Amino acid sequence: MRKNWLFLAGSLTGVCLTLLVTGPEGEHLVARARAAAGVGDTYSQLNLFGAVFERVRADYVEKPSDEALIEGAINGMVTSLDPHSRYMNDKSWREMQETTSGEFGGLGIEVTMEDGLVKVVAPIDDTPAAKAGILSGDLIAKIDGEAVQGLTLEQAVAKMKGAADTKTKLTIIRKGKDAPLDIAITREVIRVRPVRYHTEGGDIGYIRVTSFNEQTTDGLRKAILNISKEIPQDKLAGYVVDLRNNPGGLLDQAVSVSSTFLPRGEVVSTRGRNPEETQRFTAHGGDLIKGKPLIVLINGGSASASEIVAGALHDHKRATLIGTRSFGKGSVQTIIPLGAGNGALALTTARYYTPSGRSIQAQGIAPDIEVKQDVPDDLKDRTDVKGEASMRGHLSADGAEQTGSQSYVPPEEKDDKALQAAFNQLRGVTVNADVRAKNAVPN
Repeated sequence: MRKNWLFLAGSLTGVCLTLLVTGPEGEHLVARARAAAGVGDTYSQLNLFGAVFERVRADYVEKPSDEALIEGAINGMVTSLDPHSRYMNDKSWREMQETTSGEFGGLGIEVTMEDGLVKVVAPIDDTPAAKAGILSGDLIAKIDGEAVQGLTLEQAVAKMKGAADTKTKLTIIRKGKDAPLDIAITREVIRVRPVRYHTEGGDIGYIRVTSFNEQTTDGLRKAILNISKEIPQDKLAGYVVDLRNNPGGLLDQAVSVSSTFLPRGEVVSTRGRNPEETQRFTAHGGDLIKGKPLIVLINGGSASASEIVAGALHDHKRATLIGTRSFGKGSVQTIIPLGAGNGALALTTARYYTPSGRSIQAQGIAPDIEVKQDVPDDLKDRTDVKGEASMRGHLSADGAEQTGSQSYVPPEEKDDKALQAAFNQLRGVTVNADVRAKNAVPN
């Protein structure tokens, strides 16, 4: 079974060498290689790999593990493609399934790898990491005193996971701080609640979506149902859906979340290397908020699946976008299980396009109304996310690439200028002069 995922973070481990040369999978890969390049050239390169592999096995100063050598070779091959393709061994594959199911043991942070260190994309709300003060953009240099440099992302993540009530210590490098920070954290069973909501002032429903896992759409529908019970329809001014610092998740959840607000129409299309691989995903299920006004909040930490939802609702003129430019991850990773015990390959197989036919890869989505937050002095040098365009080996944009944008969200709603602008917009209050309006179509 194949499944499409849109994730900001990535990691890599190995698979058996025989998959490259024997069996149905091997025959398929060889056939693809023959079509893509001259047979002689392909076999020459495979022979070179085989010669290096045998020389290392025979002459390295210490006897190496064949499995570790192959994993390292696969890692090198896949990491050379783009920042988001990755190989997962059986253990890593099981852990990813746990994560997307919404329950796992650990700290509660979304991470990626940058310059050999683990970088925090975002702490998950109400988890040990968030409570301990871990911030988006932090670099994890050590885990329990062991340097992260030299570990794969999978290995580093495995060290951070563990049984509930056990402790770990992270050594953090934070921009603007002269010395690393040691932060002790007690692990918990992380039950990711991807949707939270409350009512505001008796006339607005606020819904925050923190990730796109298997529970997201059900959580969203329950939130809408409960808000509609708390606020009579004649008093309901509209909804705010907050996608800020949401790093993404499952493609099918992005489609179904968009469908919750759209009666019909295309949500997203994906286009691979060959024209016949184009797929179109359309809205299903109807507009559950019955045409009520909708504001979507985005920022520099809104990526992939978040951008699909924002782009679809915007292109259909179903929502007004407020905040700052999104991250710009416009690629789809297809999860390809490789058989029992062999894990899975997450391979970038397509770019995705909004209903208007626009790719946001390395460009992001600009809001209709740009609102920048007032950032505390001690955080001013670390509140901008560089975005997809800054990632080494990223797929190039269709046009001019755009850098990232501000990702800071004030902890108190009263200080959140973007959220207050959304409330004012729904209530018909004039937006403040320091808020810059954009064109109707994102650029």
